Amino acid sequence: MSTADRTWTGPSAPGRLGLLRQAKSIAIVGASDKPSRASYFVATYLQSSTRYKVYFVNPVVKEILGEPTYASLADLPESPDIVDVFRKHDDLPGVLEEAIAAGAKTLWLQLGSWHEDVANEAEAAGLDVVMDRCVKIEHARFHGGLHLAGFDTGVISSKRQVLA
Repeated sequence: MSTADRTWTGPSAPGRLGLLRQAKSIAIVGASDKPSRASYFVATYLQSSTRYKVYFVNPVVKEILGEPTYASLADLPESPDIVDVFRKHDDLPGVLEEAIAAGAKTLWLQLGSWHEDVANEAEAAGLDVVMDRCVKIEHARFHGGLHLAGFDTGVISSKRQVLA
């Protein structure tokens, strides 16, 4: 789906900030133990730079960043406030079912992830929804931590800088 075909509208910046402020726990579905994966980078940031209790959901890996992993959202010791999803498009309806069953409050689909049917079903079930946004980038943007996310170049430009 191209961005021009999108009809669903997610929360505004103040709305996303509110979701992040209210949350105490984040479950990363599709978490990876591979440092080259986006979910690992997000997990590292959340563990080192936030107050959230971070849970890793991956049925194959036993441990990520020194923490145990869980096979599914149903296995978590608590209902997560935010379910941060790193799964392919076709897996999203199943993740939504798990999130609803686990009592999650927010379904957060990462950059590049957009599924309007899932968003509408999630909202109908009482969940807040964020799509095509990164939890790490949003948190860092709202809390002055973009430098921690590797974005502190000191220059905002689309042109390559010439170092003298």
